[in-house]
Amino acid sequence: MSQHPSLRVGGKIRKVRNVMKRYERINVLRDSGRIAEDKVLGLPKTKPVEM
Repeated sequence: MSQHPSLRVGGKIRKVRNVMKRYERINVLRDSGRIAEDKVLGLPKTKPVEM
């Protein structure tokens, strides 16, 4: 029987996700200067960063 998610201990090591949320991709691209400030469509691919 598995443990309910609300009962799990919170201090686990976080894994690297293989997909970033859209807002995370936009932030990474803006920080690196790869897109304009107002562009949000047609985003280039990015590698996931460790959180």
